[in-house]
Amino acid sequence: MPDQYNQGSHENELLTESVRRFMAEEIFPYEDQVDRDGAVPIELGRQIEERSKEVGLFAANLPVEIGGGGLDYEQMALIEQEFGKTTHALHSWIARPTEILLATEGDQREQYLMPCVSGEKRELFALSEPEAGSDIMSMRSFAKRDGKDWILNGTKHFVSGPVMPDFAIVFAATGYDETSTSKRPQITAFLVDVGMKGFDIDIGYNCVSYRGYLNFKLDFNDVRLSDAHVLGEVGKGLELSGKWLGMGRIWVGATCCGKAERMYDLACDWAANRKQFGQPIGRFQATGFKLADMAVEMRAANLLVKDAIQKANQGVMTDADAAMVKLYCSEMLGRVADHTVQIYGGMGLMEELPIHRLWRDARLERIWDGTSEIQRHIITRSILRPLGA
Repeated sequence: MPDQYNQGSHENELLTESVRRFMAEEIFPYEDQVDRDGAVPIELGRQIEERSKEVGLFAANLPVEIGGGGLDYEQMALIEQEFGKTTHALHSWIARPTEILLATEGDQREQYLMPCVSGEKRELFALSEPEAGSDIMSMRSFAKRDGKDWILNGTKHFVSGPVMPDFAIVFAATGYDETSTSKRPQITAFLVDVGMKGFDIDIGYNCVSYRGYLNFKLDFNDVRLSDAHVLGEVGKGLELSGKWLGMGRIWVGATCCGKAERMYDLACDWAANRKQFGQPIGRFQATGFKLADMAVEMRAANLLVKDAIQKANQGVMTDADAAMVKLYCSEMLGRVADHTVQIYGGMGLMEELPIHRLWRDARLERIWDGTSEIQRHIITRSILRPLGA
């Protein structure tokens, strides 16, 4: 399948070639080991981290002025598409610090932002809770005023990262806006250092998708924070995160396109070389039509990503645009993964081939960064609200 984002750009073609070479040398050789062991050896993670710095991939999403790679949306989509061909457990060591850290000010920049750009520190984005996953308005984590300080209590889970972090960006209610029918929480973002009194962090559940990619459980018990730990404005945490969460869904879409491309290539090779009844199985319509459907859906998904990037560059991308990308690309990947397993038959589920791993990994894409149901809700809301419904 041709690349959808870099046609006509020699610079982007070189970037894609560079990323593919890095993946072939530094990532792909370790996929099976990591999936089998369920962990990335720390020395391997640090090796990926250091070599990604050498080739300019580390913190490539952040501005050049602060030491980042300064890549634009189109270029980041190219990178995310290539990263999508492997497991998060490995490519997440090539840090793309969350852009919300660009909201840091004064001493916060030296304490949190700059160390993430250099790789001295790692952060977590802590939003989801056991009782409030997609329903952010039901958030139970709460920070209340105590003199000049804040006292934070609550729990976060499904907070992902490659390694134990140095701090977390934690979202908590700091008050409520009363309406005639409900109370709407005012959400504030806090920078909370691992090791602070009352902050306990442990590795959470073991996921069958992206084995070796860690998810953490965070507990806050009367954690005392100062105003210096507030990121952005008090009560404006969701607005702050919203500036970058939409693009996060575009990157999920791009990674889904990359993973689909890898599975499609494997399926095509198998269909062309696996013979039954004296001919390649791809010649049978039952198989060939699956390949045709995969090709069409992949093209549509790539074009959706491209369209959203163009809108983001123009500053007109909406929540619904991002939701459409995340919804379609993740569900497209699910269909491509299932078709690939079916084309391989029994061998598609054998551990000797990578198909079973890619299939398992693909399933998570319809859940994190907002489930398919949440994306459909966002899209539906964008359709009906202008009509007064």
